[in-house]
Amino acid sequence: MNKVLASLAVLGVWGMTLSAVQAETAAKPVAANTIKVYSPYARAVPPGQMNSAIFMTLVNPSKTPFSIKAASSPASKVTELHTTLNNNGVMEMRQVPKMDIPALGQTVLKPGSLHVMLIGLKQDMKVGEKTSVTLTFDDNSQMKFEVPIQEVAKPAGMNGMGHSAHMH
Repeated sequence: MNKVLASLAVLGVWGMTLSAVQAETAAKPVAANTIKVYSPYARAVPPGQMNSAIFMTLVNPSKTPFSIKAASSPASKVTELHTTLNNNGVMEMRQVPKMDIPALGQTVLKPGSLHVMLIGLKQDMKVGEKTSVTLTFDDNSQMKFEVPIQEVAKPAGMNGMGHSAHMH
């Protein structure tokens, strides 16, 4: 009888541990199913210009922070995560390894700031047309969506520097 009770007690503890692990695993949200994308758009550029950018607002309604670790697009040969920095009055674009989306927060990709850089365009970026982008998150989940191409005003302080002047 004691062996049976001891065995049941061990099984009960193991079962509670397994249930806790399953609950923890099930409770962790998947970025691609959690992050909401608002107002995505790509910068329209004249034919022959080799680079463009994609902008959007990313909202994270969960209590789990996420990051974008990569992006890809059929519109370009290379797609990178970028930011724009003011280096002694000169606006410079730099590749970043990730873009954080805080828990219960948002990250805004906009001209003159964070953006998805399209390098070596493989399609014309004409107003009214569309392209697509796939974001890869830190949990390796992916989100693909269409992006309308729009005219974008240059942000203050860019001094006429467009993405065509980008240096790596």
